[in-house]
Amino acid sequence: MPDLSPPRPAATRRIPLAIGAVVIGAALGFGGILGFGALKQAPAGDPACRGAVDLARKLAPLAQGEVAALTMATAPLRLPDLSFADADGAAKKLSDWRGKTLLVNLWATWCVPCRKEMPALEALQSKLGGATFEVVAINIDTRDPDKPRSFLKDANLTRLGYFNDPKAKVFQDLKAVGRALGMPTSVLVDAEGCEIATIAGPAEWGGDDAVKLVKAALASAGS
Repeated sequence: MPDLSPPRPAATRRIPLAIGAVVIGAALGFGGILGFGALKQAPAGDPACRGAVDLARKLAPLAQGEVAALTMATAPLRLPDLSFADADGAAKKLSDWRGKTLLVNLWATWCVPCRKEMPALEALQSKLGGATFEVVAINIDTRDPDKPRSFLKDANLTRLGYFNDPKAKVFQDLKAVGRALGMPTSVLVDAEGCEIATIAGPAEWGGDDAVKLVKAALASAGS
């Protein structure tokens, strides 16, 4: 298989890509290979999301170092209202978090970079999680529902809420708008559900560069 990974950005602490592409056709029934690459152009967006594009433009200079691989939104895009479940099995939708800035992350235990990234997501949630911001990490393991729970417990990742979609429809929904090309995938979303930035692959979310960028997003949202 050819190496599908992009050139690594010049960063000193960004989590390395452990694999360049993840073969998940057998596990998820997608029948293909999900690799990292340039984000696809999304369909015509929601005009109400133009503010998120303006914010992305302001934040662009901060997409450096550990988060240099972020692709900032250049067209207004409201994310699909993703459906998944919480730790108790209750149905949740992305719109349940309206009013909060979110980092929406898709992960799975079979994805090596995902597992390596989880402590960084936990750190970001610990530092900034609260009334105005939350990391919403959605597991898409399709087999053995106890495995991701055990992983989080064994890794002592207690700050992250547990959300899951065993049918992996959340991946397909983001893929349909060009925002899921590989695993992990993360999307920074404003309080109205609009894309601010997306990254295909892991990042050191608990580091100074990421925290500074998210804080700037929150400050702009509150102004």
